[in-house]
Amino acid sequence: MKKAGKNIEKARKAVEQRPYTLADAVPLLQKVKFAKFDETVEVTLRLGVDPKHADQMVRGTVVLPHGLGKAKKVLVIASGEKLREAQAAGADFVGGEDMVEKITKENWTDFDALIATPDVMKSVGRLGKVLGPKGLMPNPKTGTVTFDVARAVQEVKAGKVEFRTDKTALVHVPVGKMRSRLWQRGNTSRAAT
Repeated sequence: MKKAGKNIEKARKAVEQRPYTLADAVPLLQKVKFAKFDETVEVTLRLGVDPKHADQMVRGTVVLPHGLGKAKKVLVIASGEKLREAQAAGADFVGGEDMVEKITKENWTDFDALIATPDVMKSVGRLGKVLGPKGLMPNPKTGTVTFDVARAVQEVKAGKVEFRTDKTALVHVPVGKMRSRLWQRGNTSRAAT
């Protein structure tokens, strides 16, 4: 088996095998970080469910009060007045059939979230092969297919994250970035998102 690196060994020695409170965990995370990039802090929960059964599937979205420390690019595909509403709400890209054609012909996916209105889902549905594998396909269960595009854009920009049970009954949810001002201040009361 391959030997672990020296930074991994230092981190393992600093962490004890016991539960940590949030007030203890945040300073420890800051102490054992060695990467030269902005690491994502993720919470992993083990649930006592069987994800093979549809009624035990845990899935949803949550808007983190202080975001993830990263700005998201939002594309809105709508028609009529909803286009102006989306632009006013702060969407980065706004369009209708023209955006559907751009994604189809150019495989353009330079955005982090796609919000669509129900009346254009017939056109957007054709994009499933391009958007589905990347997790960008809009879904009414996650709030990305809606007539209230302004609220949806604001939620995504504010730091909306999606969580879902994987096949081993674990839920992985990102809660922040290590170098964001929130974590550097060590303000654990606000970090408990």
